[in-house]
This record gives sequence, structure tokens and C-alpha cells, in this order.
Amino acid sequence: MQPILMKLDVIPCTFLKRLNRFVALVEVGSEERMALVTNTGRLEEFMIPGKKAFCTPKSGGKTDFVLVAFEDLGGKGAVIDTRTQAEAFERAVEFGLVPWLRGCSIRRKEITVGKSRLDYLFDCPGGEIYAEMKSAVLRGGDRGEYAMYPDCPSVRGQKHIKELIELSKAGKRAMIFFIGAMPGVEKFRPYEKGDPEIARLLKEAKKAGVEIHALSISLLPEGVVVLERPELEVEV
Repeated sequence: MQPILMKLDVIPCTFLKRLNRFVALVEVGSEERMALVTNTGRLEEFMIPGKKAFCTPKSGGKTDFVLVAFEDLGGKGAVIDTRTQAEAFERAVEFGLVPWLRGCSIRRKEITVGKSRLDYLFDCPGGEIYAEMKSAVLRGGDRGEYAMYPDCPSVRGQKHIKELIELSKAGKRAMIFFIGAMPGVEKFRPYEKGDPEIARLLKEAKKAGVEIHALSISLLPEGVVVLERPELEVEV
């Protein structure tokens, strides 16, 4: 049985179109409503007019819902909402379900390093770890077994990896990890067509001693977010 990480108040919705980087038009019931999109990737394999999705209600602002996930393999949801990804990951760490962070706790979030902000600073038995989380919701491979990142060029992602490389070279423990937020994925690899520089930097990061990990989550139709695999095989 896959460990339960959190429960969301999801409402079935239908994706209609992306209005801009942060807003999508969805159909809830028989009404067209606007939904917040927190993931800045292109998400072209999911954002298809008429595709079934999962939304959660929100209050305030110009949108009424958050577009959390799209229906994927076996009726499970591929979680595109980066806030849900982060919260699910943090629960997994808290519950001791992440083997590569066992015994660790989050000391701080949004850490300024150089000219960038990294997502986490962990306290671990072996010392502190500076870490950055990335969303991997592009499926690849002959069997769809890979979660991949990024699906488009990311200058911000490049900067983060460069900062991690410098931290590692300075003798600090640095990590980048990927949330393969889709059912059925087994491995992670960078998507070179999305951003060849990211792929190159990840190879450089590995050589410099930056730790690279990945795990996978998915959303069940009733709104339960589960940990699919606590560790994906990483190929960089």
C-alpha cells in the first residue's frame, strides 16, 4: 500500500485552455471558471482542451480554483501544482519516508545563496544540506517510465544548479531533487530538448559532488496524495 501524504478537497474539472502563464480556463460543473496555475512549465502533454483534471477551491484574487492535477494513468492524477508537490514532499520527510533524507529535518526554507534562493536547508545527522526542488512532470521513455525536467528552457533552473555546484566546491553538502509527480514512473532523467544547458549542468553537478535524487507522487481520484516511489533511479 502506498503511503498517504495528505488529503485535498478536490473537485473534478475539465481543462479548456491556458490564458497565460499563471491562469487557466476550466469547466467546473457546467460553468467556466478561472484557475491558478503554479507550474510555469509548458505542460503541453497535459494542457489539452477537454482533458479531465482536478481542481481545489481557493479564495481571494482573480481565480476561483487551483489547477492541481490532470487525470493520468489508471485514473490517478499527475500533480502539476508545485505547492502540493512541496507540501507532499515535506510530509514524506517528516514521516521518515525519504531514504536519502532519513533523520533530517527542515531548518529553513527559501535560503539566499549568492544571487539565488534555494528551497531548503536541512539539518541532518551528517551535517546541513542546501537543497533545491524541481518539478518533473514530463513523461518519457518507451514505456513512459521516465519523469523528466525541464520541458522548456529555464534560466532560473540553470542558476540554481550553478549555485549548488559552487556550494559543493566550497565543501558544503548540496543537493538537487526532482518530484516525479506522475503515476507509474520509475526513473528520472533530464530532458535535453527542453534545455540542453540544464542537462549539461546536471552532469557537471554530479562530478562536483552535488547529490541528485528523485521520488514520485500521485493523486488518487478521492483527493489523497500518495508516495508512489520514495526513490527513483536517476540518470544524468
